[in-house]
Amino acid sequence: MRDDGTLDDQYGLDGSADRSDDTPSTVQATACSEEPTARGSLRTRFDALLNPFAARPGRTKMAMATGAVCCLGLVGGFTQVGARPAGDAPSPAASAEIAQRAAVDAASRGLARESTAPATPSASPSATPSATAKPKPKPTPRRIVPVAGLDQTQMNNAKKIVQAGREMGVPRRGLVIAVATAMQESTLLNYASAVLPESQNYPHQAIGWDHDSVGLFQQRPSSGWGTVEELMDPEYATKAFLSALEEIPGWQDLPLTVAAQSVQVSAFPDAYAQHEWSANEVVKEILG
Repeated sequence: MRDDGTLDDQYGLDGSADRSDDTPSTVQATACSEEPTARGSLRTRFDALLNPFAARPGRTKMAMATGAVCCLGLVGGFTQVGARPAGDAPSPAASAEIAQRAAVDAASRGLARESTAPATPSASPSATPSATAKPKPKPTPRRIVPVAGLDQTQMNNAKKIVQAGREMGVPRRGLVIAVATAMQESTLLNYASAVLPESQNYPHQAIGWDHDSVGLFQQRPSSGWGTVEELMDPEYATKAFLSALEEIPGWQDLPLTVAAQSVQVSAFPDAYAQHEWSANEVVKEILG
């Protein structure tokens, strides 16, 4: 502060911060003469200090303009990030884009998670049994026709002899000997005995008179071959004969008539040989 009572304002337009006190008196007089103007300027500056938004000369106005611009920028920024005012609906294009994004997002969340469990194989049509499928017919047994001058009854009895021998595991030579022996003893018919009335109680195809001899091989119960019931059974009678044949040493290498006689002990030992050819033909037909 100078002695003339005037405040130094470095920002004022009428004063200078580097004004010297050596100002000529004429200038001081002029300043004194303009005291009302200086007081008005002082008041204006004082008001500016109290109200920074009031208009000030010079650079104060420039600062106010810059501040206003900054405030407008902040207000614009808040307006953009703020909530949309009520009633301000989005445009149709924006609404469509939002709906499309929401649908894609929902679809991606709704995708089923890939299962790691092993898939259950579905039954193929070929694996399912057809309701209309017919069972396969059973194979028809081959019909064995009579050969070597035999009839069907005789051929059936020969078949029973061959089947019983195969169950025992007897070779083909033993089957031929057994059939040839039955041809000589009973002509391949299952005989009962008139001397042994019990034998007639069982299935038979003829009746003989040779003591108590019965069955296909004319075996006698009194000689220990078996009971009457057993000997009237073609299967039992055959196995009894073959069991006795297998006890003869080297029976397979013996002539047929010798092998048969060794078992039967017949009064006519050479009679069996005449049936060897026919017995081979019968066995051949049965075995196929």
